[in-house]
Amino acid sequence: MDSVGEIIEAVNRLSEAEKGFFLERLAEIDFDDEWNRQIEEDVKTGRLDKLFAQAEADIAAGRTKPLEEFLRET
Repeated sequence: MDSVGEIIEAVNRLSEAEKGFFLERLAEIDFDDEWNRQIEEDVKTGRLDKLFAQAEADIAAGRTKPLEEFLRET
């Protein structure tokens, strides 16, 4: 297989059980390193400053709730 399209086509031909197995194995692939590098770069360049400021403002204004409460609702 040489392209993402071919991989998608192959996955679409799998049985539901095989798709489940494939997704479990795919989840085991460590993509965290690239994700972490990108987040670190975004922090260094200030790309997240606006989001951080908004989060801090929401917390200060009481527009947040504890994670446990949020998880119970979902």
